[in-house]
Amino acid sequence: MKSIVSIKEVSKTYGSGFVALKKVNLEIEEGEILALLGPNGAGKTTLISIICGIVTASSGNVIAGGFDNVANYRKTRQLIGLVPQELTLGAFETVWNTVSFSRGLFGKKKNNDYLEKLLKDLSLFDKKDSELRELSGGMKRRVLIAKALSHEPRILFLDEPTAGVDVELRKDMWNIVRRLRESGVTIILTTHYIEEAEEIADRIGVINKGELLLVEDKQRLMQELGKKQLIVELKDAVSELPQSLSSSSYQLLLSDNGESITYIYDTTSDSTGITDLLQAIKLAGLELKDIHIKKSSLQDIFVDLVKDEVVDSGEQSLQYEQVV
Repeated sequence: MKSIVSIKEVSKTYGSGFVALKKVNLEIEEGEILALLGPNGAGKTTLISIICGIVTASSGNVIAGGFDNVANYRKTRQLIGLVPQELTLGAFETVWNTVSFSRGLFGKKKNNDYLEKLLKDLSLFDKKDSELRELSGGMKRRVLIAKALSHEPRILFLDEPTAGVDVELRKDMWNIVRRLRESGVTIILTTHYIEEAEEIADRIGVINKGELLLVEDKQRLMQELGKKQLIVELKDAVSELPQSLSSSSYQLLLSDNGESITYIYDTTSDSTGITDLLQAIKLAGLELKDIHIKKSSLQDIFVDLVKDEVVDSGEQSLQYEQVV
């Protein structure tokens, strides 16, 4: 598929010496939903700000829609819509005037039919004459999306679009994002809600400490990096694994209460080893109560990818609090 945004060797070091991005390379495909996952401070917002031309990269370049975003700033900015994290809206302006003004800022001709449809699609049309101060937080986020789409961009950046939004409204926002993609808009969203990326993204990018660790198709990522666990519940609890099992190649984990054994296996290998393991458990004199399988979630994969760096930096509790 053709790339609509091409990011080459982009780095950013601020005046304080803080390195926010380290040689990021990324191709964003036209018509996709790409989710960027990472703990707070990982570099997600800095990367988006550079692509949108709000922050200048220290090195590297960005091509959007075939144009360099520095040499052809106006052309690339017209292709891009940005929904920021913060609710950056006035208090006393109406929804309609806010969206109309935003369209005018990009030099677009008046098109009330388009704006009317846009507000209807975002369930905002009945609020078009309401002042922004009268709206709920969820409605204000919808207004931010309407502003970002007012000039009919081909690329939409959503920076933590559902932060602080309740679960029901979050799912409404997911449906809005899907409809936008169906209309031909390429969408890049940053989020620390793992289920959000798992639900709506086509591809997943993981960024941590300014480095893009990977970018992969969601299903392929979960297949290649995901793990399956066989949970064997025992009829009687044990204090430790029998010698024949603890010294085996299965790398088994005994639960703290001694009531179950966990075996992590590779679903892509020719043999999972489950049959042999169950036979070995029987020969060790353990009676089974139940057996069930647990599959890794996207959150499990994400934590596995970033935990080593987090532990090394001594920030484990802080970072986990942000991503879970």
